[in-house]
Amino acid sequence: MRWRPYLLLPVALLSASLRAADEILTPRAPGAPADLTGVGSQGLGTSTWIVAVLCAGAGLWLFWRNRKQAGSTAAKGKLAISETKSLGNRQYLVVAAYGKQKFLVGVCVGRITLLAPLDEGADTPSE
Repeated sequence: MRWRPYLLLPVALLSASLRAADEILTPRAPGAPADLTGVGSQGLGTSTWIVAVLCAGAGLWLFWRNRKQAGSTAAKGKLAISETKSLGNRQYLVVAAYGKQKFLVGVCVGRITLLAPLDEGADTPSE
């Protein structure tokens, strides 16, 4: 059942190319005026559909790739992670800030622990 939508595009392209193969072109006699009444009224060609599908696919890919970035820039709040330090084995020390308050938090698999509130004016140690 999942493959049916993917089969629709090749069938449509194949039917368009078969329809174009049925048209027989005959050369006009020398000196005869050109008949331009039927030019451009044949509809969209196969190459036009291929280009349109490729452009739509590229647009969807760009939208899908950038959707995560757009959400993070739109939600500017007071909560932020100021600094992180890895302790190894998926354990971290995190300085979380909310407004002007800062907290030292220990994070490991399945557990988050508040270790200490930090002062606003405390200098950070240099490495």
